Amino acid sequence: MSNSTTTEASPRTDDAALSHGLKQRHLSMIALGGVIGAGLFVGSGAGIAAAGPSIVVAYALSGLLVMLVMRMLGEMSAAYPSSGSFSAHAERAIGPWAGFTAGWAFWVLLCTAVGLEGIGAAQIVHGWLPGTPEWAWVALFMVVFCGTNLAAVKNFGEFEFWFAALKVGAISLFLVLGVLAIAGVLPGTDAPGTSHLGDFMPNGGDGLIIGLLASVFAYGGLETVTIAAAESENPVKGVASAVRTAMWRIALFYVGSMAVIVTLVPWDSPEVVEKGPYVAALDELGIPGAGQLMNVVVLVALLSAMNANIYGASRIGYSLVERGQGPKALGRVSGGVPRTAVLVSSLFGFGCVLLSYWRPDDVFSWLLNMIGAVILVVWIFIAVAQLRLRRRLEREAPEKLVVRMWGFPWLTWMALAGMAAVFVLMAREPDTRVQLYSTGGMTLVLAAVGYARQRRRARR
Repeated sequence: MSNSTTTEASPRTDDAALSHGLKQRHLSMIALGGVIGAGLFVGSGAGIAAAGPSIVVAYALSGLLVMLVMRMLGEMSAAYPSSGSFSAHAERAIGPWAGFTAGWAFWVLLCTAVGLEGIGAAQIVHGWLPGTPEWAWVALFMVVFCGTNLAAVKNFGEFEFWFAALKVGAISLFLVLGVLAIAGVLPGTDAPGTSHLGDFMPNGGDGLIIGLLASVFAYGGLETVTIAAAESENPVKGVASAVRTAMWRIALFYVGSMAVIVTLVPWDSPEVVEKGPYVAALDELGIPGAGQLMNVVVLVALLSAMNANIYGASRIGYSLVERGQGPKALGRVSGGVPRTAVLVSSLFGFGCVLLSYWRPDDVFSWLLNMIGAVILVVWIFIAVAQLRLRRRLEREAPEKLVVRMWGFPWLTWMALAGMAAVFVLMAREPDTRVQLYSTGGMTLVLAAVGYARQRRRARR
């Protein structure tokens, strides 16, 4: 179905009502720190336990897929900066139903993630202060970051700047210490050599598949920089810079740290899962207080993700409303900030927290399964939109192609094949099959609602 005439003008690309208070240093650090998500610190232990040393291959393969997705997204976001990011691009390229589906699915994902990150952060603080209730810490974090996002966007930028600086500094120090230990030049440690790498795929192909699936979802959150770029001083420059440096950041922080961990620590050590792989590696080096130090870093990563996800959810919601894809109340802007969208997104996140206490085994579990594969659905919309928009840009506005997808269209098709392969792998694993079906159900419902809205608007 061709829709270039109906959708070309519909997505707002200037976000005129929003402020443009993010400076280039904010955007650069958001791009850098956004790569170091909570999933890297929290979820990688289970992947290592399943895949063993081959987790390095799993992160490299999924990292390659993410690099391609970011390049595609960067191409479109540099050409059409918008707080709606991939949702606006999908609407422009495929149709309003696609923008509706991708946008609202991602909004649900971000809001739920806010609640999950709040729970994780509260558990860490509760471990330090066992007499305090976890829900109270979650509520405190929600109030702080909701307040931050209700204020000027530069406040969000400042929080993320310092959060990102701490995460980058911590993981860089970890990598330096790890490399020195592997080389045998760190005082008090012996070089492990390849003693922990002998059984490279201890659980065979099935273990590698589990590690691959864990690594794919650890990369979620990289899209925030393209949302934030729309409120920066120079959106095109910001997106271009962030995307062009994505490759070395992913290779260094994700693949590099996995390689260091599995070289230093036996993959089957119980501490890898119980304490987390980074704490286990630092304990192996005999660094005093390493566990608590890394817990601080994990706490910062979780709080950073909360802050970024409230921001991202509010901007996606605002953009959807601006394009006529949601309740108008969410689009109210004051002081350059969509404050109603910030409040609603935060309340949804806190509602997820309450469900985790009140209905953990049914409603909350169902919600978690429903968002399990949303990031893959979003990536598919990004790839299909890029395939269609690139041709249009080359024909109508080649000067907007500041960032170009490599090897177009072949690498785009390769990325789509990779996403399809991940779906197949999810269907093979009992634990992820439920997530696949639940996410598929939500996506179909949203697509049906979006298509019905599109048909109704076309008849007017």
